[in-house]
Amino acid sequence: MNTQAPNMRPVIRQLDDSAINRIAAGEVVERPASAVKELVENAIDAGARRIEIEIADGGKTLIRISDDGCGMSGDELPLALSRHATSKIDGSDLLNIHSFGFRGEALPSLGAVGRLTIQSRAKGFEAVELSVDGGEMSSVKPCALNGGTVVTLRDLFFATPARLKFLRSDRSEMMAISDVIKRLSMAEPSVGFTLRDVSGGKDRVTFRVEPEIGDLFDAMRGRLGRVMGGEFTENALAIDAEREGFRLTGYAALPTYSRGTAVAQHLFVNGRPVRDKMLIGALRGAYQDFLSRERHPAVALFVDCDPHKVDVNVHPAKSEVRFRDPGVVRGLIVSSLRHALAEAGHRASTTVAGATLGAMQPEQLQPRVYQMDRPSPGARMASYQAQAPGFSDLAAGYSGRVVEPQPLEAEAPEAQDEALPLGAARGQVHENYIIAQTDDGIVIVDQHAAHERLVYEKLKHQMAETGVAAQALLIPEVVEMSPDDAARLLSVAGDLTKMGLTIESFGGDAIAVRETPAILGEVNAKALIHDILDELSDLGQSQLVLEKIEAILSRVACHGSIRSGRRMRAEEMNALLREMEATPHSGQCNHGRPTYVELKLSDIERLFGRT
Repeated sequence: MNTQAPNMRPVIRQLDDSAINRIAAGEVVERPASAVKELVENAIDAGARRIEIEIADGGKTLIRISDDGCGMSGDELPLALSRHATSKIDGSDLLNIHSFGFRGEALPSLGAVGRLTIQSRAKGFEAVELSVDGGEMSSVKPCALNGGTVVTLRDLFFATPARLKFLRSDRSEMMAISDVIKRLSMAEPSVGFTLRDVSGGKDRVTFRVEPEIGDLFDAMRGRLGRVMGGEFTENALAIDAEREGFRLTGYAALPTYSRGTAVAQHLFVNGRPVRDKMLIGALRGAYQDFLSRERHPAVALFVDCDPHKVDVNVHPAKSEVRFRDPGVVRGLIVSSLRHALAEAGHRASTTVAGATLGAMQPEQLQPRVYQMDRPSPGARMASYQAQAPGFSDLAAGYSGRVVEPQPLEAEAPEAQDEALPLGAARGQVHENYIIAQTDDGIVIVDQHAAHERLVYEKLKHQMAETGVAAQALLIPEVVEMSPDDAARLLSVAGDLTKMGLTIESFGGDAIAVRETPAILGEVNAKALIHDILDELSDLGQSQLVLEKIEAILSRVACHGSIRSGRRMRAEEMNALLREMEATPHSGQCNHGRPTYVELKLSDIERLFGRT
């Protein structure tokens, strides 16, 4: 990498302001979406209640941000384009940050790599305008503007053309900008946002949300519904918990409303959108018992705390944070989400029923002329006997059995009074699916998946009460590693011991494995230790041993549950329904798939053209 001649000593020299700003722009402004993020955050910090964003050609030729914030005076405008000039901090405490921006780098950096024009008007002052072209600043001059600020950035990276080669297509850059605006709009539900694509002289609104009203959760729910979709808020659980000065609010979706990627995971710290490994690891830990590894939960979670408990100045784009006590935050997220999911009981996502109805294609018939009444059981049997010989004998052999409704007197007195969310069993089809009737519809239950979850929850409960049994190794296995890895592993030795994995130091560069979880049988201790180390390095914590133990419990539950193809009596089916109602997480199997589908009577009637 060193291109200096061997006999020449490199000389240290001071770079000019233009080069400094272009270097800073390389850190802060990675792509057009980065520029939009910085400018919209400035508008929010200025107290704007409505922000309009205009984009042309994916932000490569035009980015214009208009807001109704407090604006700037003619004296402040040149200062705003100076490096490290800001109104958001006084420099005495770099941790006491209550705004999005605080470094004072964005505007001068953008002016160094593009053609930047700022028009602004503060209350009681005249409107003024200032332009910067590739780092060359013009003089302040008057302009026409009612209030607020309009920032126009043209020809981004024209001063550094090499950066243009690394940008993606206009469509991809526009999608990245839209994602930035949506995340910021979730963080600020009281602010209205409008995103326009003005490429080619056209004017197309691609995203718009009005300011939300109401209390914290009403405004948050309304904004999340508009950004993430109504299905998310319908199938999400409200989260509101606090621990040791940290507060967690937001919404977390049911496991059956999962996604194939992490695209629907939105995390915020003190109102700032972040992508933090520790937070993502905590989220995965909270859902690990309900989703397979290839499925991802949908959440919008907000962590709020005293600014001194979190450092937001650890990443150029401020997309990562560092907590003073990450263990408290992780524990808050895991316990809050698991508590909310447990309280949801047997509830499953409404999208399951929607997908079921969508798969049903009613036959296209002529308009109905008359409607026949539903036949009685006696009429059905008579119709069997009147048809082809032997048909009535075959009726009982079909893979479907009808359970006639029992009189109310036959049911237990307490069952008559309490509501039955999953209804009463009315039949079984294909020896695998239970059909139950509810007050306003029907429920179809996968008997094997449902019972598998029930058995799994019982096994977990038993393990929590008795602990994880450990098996001692006749000869402890010594695993060599670097001193740093050994120290990292020994820092979680107490947690591993609770899971049945006992380790201890064996010199400075090795550890000895003395016990392994008995339920795992024969274990490759070396491979297990290295896998745990990989998780610790990547996420800062490891759930690998617990995941392996729970995977064994899941397999045991699968083999110990009601098998597909088994005929069940009416009392067995109803007992299964009642146990599902009383067991947390029974709405999904161990892999996040639904254990039952509920169809409302109104949906069924619509399928048959009754509405």
